[in-house]
Amino acid sequence: MVAMKTEKKTGKREIKVWEIIKGIGYNPQEHKNIVVSYALKNLSAKVAGFFTNQFYVLSICENELVLIPYGEMTWSLKKEVALEVPFDSIKSVTVKEDGFNYIINIETSEDNIELTTQQKELSNVRMSGALSYTSIWGASWNWHQENLDETLESLQHLGE
Repeated sequence: MVAMKTEKKTGKREIKVWEIIKGIGYNPQEHKNIVVSYALKNLSAKVAGFFTNQFYVLSICENELVLIPYGEMTWSLKKEVALEVPFDSIKSVTVKEDGFNYIINIETSEDNIELTTQQKELSNVRMSGALSYTSIWGASWNWHQENLDETLESLQHLGE
């Protein structure tokens, strides 16, 4: 039996994300976009954040990580809205499990950025799934779920 390579699906929402990011001057890598939020430090903040948490698209681009508020992901997006972290400023990136999420810790030469992202197994019933769910002609998928493993793996190699 011959193993067949399967191609990752690309939905309208993910294509829109790529095109918008390209439109403001970045070169996003294919299938390296996920939905994240800033990590909250304690249980009280997590409970409060459950109702008010802001989500972002994290995109691994050619020379930098780009973080854009999900609500700003429109064709009128201005580059000034994006948080840009050049690869050459990244010292290390660690990823660890935290309940139903992953914590992404990005240590740069100037700061420490701690993000959280929802694990793929439950993302269809959580906010990352709602934000990245695509349905076209009866087929549906979740680009956050599809991209998560590859994106987290790539992130951990930054700063090496």
